[in-house]
Amino acid sequence: MLNTLPYTFVLTLALWANSCVAQSPWTKYEHLFLPVEHYVAYQAGEKIDIDGRADESSWSKAEWSEDYADIEGDAMPAPLYRTRMKMLWDADNLYIFAELEEPNIWCYYDQRDMVVFHENDFEVFVDPDGDGLNYFEYEVNALNNLFDLFLPKAYRSAGKALISYNSLNFKSAVSIDGTLNNPADTDKKWTVEMKIPFEDLTMWGDPFPPADGDQWRINFSRVNWQTEAKDGKYVKKINPETGKNYPEYNWVWSAPGIISMHAPERYGLVQFSTKQAGEQAVAFNNPQDQHLRDCCWLVFYYQQAYHAQNKTFATSLNELGLPDTLERNGQNFQVHLSATPNQFTVYVSSPENQTYSVNNDGFIQTVKK
Repeated sequence: MLNTLPYTFVLTLALWANSCVAQSPWTKYEHLFLPVEHYVAYQAGEKIDIDGRADESSWSKAEWSEDYADIEGDAMPAPLYRTRMKMLWDADNLYIFAELEEPNIWCYYDQRDMVVFHENDFEVFVDPDGDGLNYFEYEVNALNNLFDLFLPKAYRSAGKALISYNSLNFKSAVSIDGTLNNPADTDKKWTVEMKIPFEDLTMWGDPFPPADGDQWRINFSRVNWQTEAKDGKYVKKINPETGKNYPEYNWVWSAPGIISMHAPERYGLVQFSTKQAGEQAVAFNNPQDQHLRDCCWLVFYYQQAYHAQNKTFATSLNELGLPDTLERNGQNFQVHLSATPNQFTVYVSSPENQTYSVNNDGFIQTVKK
C-alpha cells in the first residue's frame, strides 16, 4: 500500500537506535534480519483461466504458502482470519491465487487507481531483480478493482510512487463465498486470482522472464479494517478515545518486522522451477550472498536512523558507532563507508573478496572488480 506516513520506517529505526544498548551492532536491528519466507513456483501444465476459482489441475498440485502473519512478525498477535496463497508461472506470466477468510466481505471503491487499501484489499509487491529499486505494487479489492503503481525507490529514501503506471495486460478475477456489502449475513471467504505478465514488470529495457532456479523478491499484504454496520452499509469503526478510525490490520506473507511494505530487502523469495506442478519437488536454495547483503543493510539502517535524528548522514563508521569489520555467521566482512552529509555508499567485502554496495537510495548491487 502507499506509505501515508513516509517517516514511519526511519523513525522506527531511530527509536530502536536510542532504546537499545548492546555490544553487538546487530542487536538493535535483529528484528530486520529474521529469515524471510520462501516459495518454489512450478510451471503450469495447462492454460490458466483467470476466473477467481483456480479450477485447473495445476492449482490443485501447487502448494499453499504458510498462513500470513502480522506485519511486525510473531511479536504481535496472530491475524484474526486466515490468508494464504499459491503461485505458478509459464513463459509469459506469473500467476497468483490467494484465499482470504472473512466474515464481512465489503468494499465500495469501483474505479481503477482508487486507493483501495483505504478499504479491505489484497496486495502484491514485486522486485524482480532484487536491487531494492524499481518495484511494482498491485492492489485488488473484492470488487476486483485494481490499483497498480510503480516505485523507482522506496518512500524511506524520498521516493514517490508513479500512480500513472498501468500494467497493460494484468488480469485478475474475484470469487466470493458469501455476499458482498451485506452486513445482515456472515460470509466465509473471498479468493483472488491474478496474472502478472513478465513484460509488464519493467520500465526500461527489455523484459527479463525468469529462468530455472532464478529467485525474485516478492511479498503479499492484506489490509483489513475494523467495521460496523450503519444504515445497511459497512463503515470503519471509530475509536472513542481518539475520535479517529482504528488503525488497519496488515497481515503479510513474509513479515518485514516493521510497519512498512516498502523495504524490498525484507520481501520473501520466490524461486522459479521449470518443472511442472506435481512433478518431483525442487529444494529451495538459500541465497549464497545473503550475509554480504545483511552487512550492507545493517549499515544502511544505521545511516537511516542517524539521518532521522541529525538531518544529515554520518561521514564515517565511527560516527555510527560501527567497526570496519562485521561478523556474520562466523565470518568477518570488511566494511568501507564513502559518504558526504547528503549521500553515502557502503561497500562490504567477504573473505572471498566478493563485494556488494548499497547507497542512500537503497540500491544494492554486486561490485565488479
